[in-house]
Amino acid sequence: MYTNPEWSRSAVLYEMNIRQLSAEGSFRAAIERLPFLRSIGIDAIWLMPIYPIGEEGRKGSLGSYYSIRDYKAVNPEFGSEEDFRAFVKAAHALGMKVLLDWVANHTARDARWITERPADWYERDEQGVAKVPWDWTDTAKLNYSNHDVWLGEIDAMRYWVEEFDVDGFRCDMAMLVPIEFWQEVSAELHRIKPDIFMLAEAEEDNLFDRAFNTSYQWNIHHIMVDIAKGARRVWDMRNAIHSERAKYPREAIRMSFTSNHDENSWSGSEQDRFGASLEAMTVMTFLMPSTMPLIYTGQEVGYNHSFKFFDRDPIPADAYRECRTTELYRRLSALKHSERALAAGAEGGEMIEIENNAKDCMFSLVREVEGSRVVAIVNLSPYTIHADFHTGIYAGDYCDALTGERFELKEHFDEILAPWNYKILVKK
Repeated sequence: MYTNPEWSRSAVLYEMNIRQLSAEGSFRAAIERLPFLRSIGIDAIWLMPIYPIGEEGRKGSLGSYYSIRDYKAVNPEFGSEEDFRAFVKAAHALGMKVLLDWVANHTARDARWITERPADWYERDEQGVAKVPWDWTDTAKLNYSNHDVWLGEIDAMRYWVEEFDVDGFRCDMAMLVPIEFWQEVSAELHRIKPDIFMLAEAEEDNLFDRAFNTSYQWNIHHIMVDIAKGARRVWDMRNAIHSERAKYPREAIRMSFTSNHDENSWSGSEQDRFGASLEAMTVMTFLMPSTMPLIYTGQEVGYNHSFKFFDRDPIPADAYRECRTTELYRRLSALKHSERALAAGAEGGEMIEIENNAKDCMFSLVREVEGSRVVAIVNLSPYTIHADFHTGIYAGDYCDALTGERFELKEHFDEILAPWNYKILVKK
């Protein structure tokens, strides 16, 4: 696999839903949010698709971001090409990267390619009509047995890198097209921009074979939701973490999250899905080995709402204010940036577990590299736990990562942990 860009190893990613971020729903309004996002600790902005949306079979009043009419144009709903260029420059000036959402599997049913490219650029039925993938009735399935389609996609991706200086791509449903295509994409984009960053919405074993830097951590996310509901216990999450660390290359980064656009719109807000466990689960997205935590639009201000997907449904101006959740993300991001033990990929520390007396409910874990050690004790259950275990070689003087107060981690840890409570300690 390609070497991960230096910035990505300690990065916190933000998924920006421009349509719902502000009343204006524009690039220009989004630029105004960037300093605030940077103050929280956001290192990279992943923009949901910014391209014109198809009209044939359009869903809702504005349509799906993922029904793309023209890969080389900007959706006028958000502004002009110059507005987008200004957005990228503003993000870069603040030290943030910009990733575009890329939909390679399909286009809109009235996409430019439907009429401007040969018929065999699409999979077609017996009547010659472009096929609909799954139940996405506003889209048309591209034909990846035709290598010209690969070249067309690569040409379009190059356009955004060369003309607008974007830093990478989040690739929608990456497993639906051949891995060889993504390998060809990555080779070409790395030739243009050596530190290009590639994120796959997929979990397949072969994603890191010269194609992607990062993949979704879907499996563990669903386990976290089940734990919150009482349907599974901590050992399921523990087993999945260890299994996945053995499955993927040491350098591989996994994107961890409590929400994203799919989960929020189709399964409900993170508050609805996680309930009282939300803060503890958020903490885990920053602590698990080799993860890049994601914050979705609205989470930075604790906005409890499931956004409409095909229509305007913006965050009210009076709801976009700092709150306790904002400060939690700010402190967790600072911890991610300052402690090399929490770095993703080969640079970070593996997850070492301290044996405890409630392994079905509680994590007691260490992540450590030379000069950096983080110890976390997290009650991932609705029960009050009398934590009673020996810390061994990890006893000593620490600093509470969220309060800054000194904490002595005794050789015999003997404390009461409230439901969904936690401690994060940094070695002094």
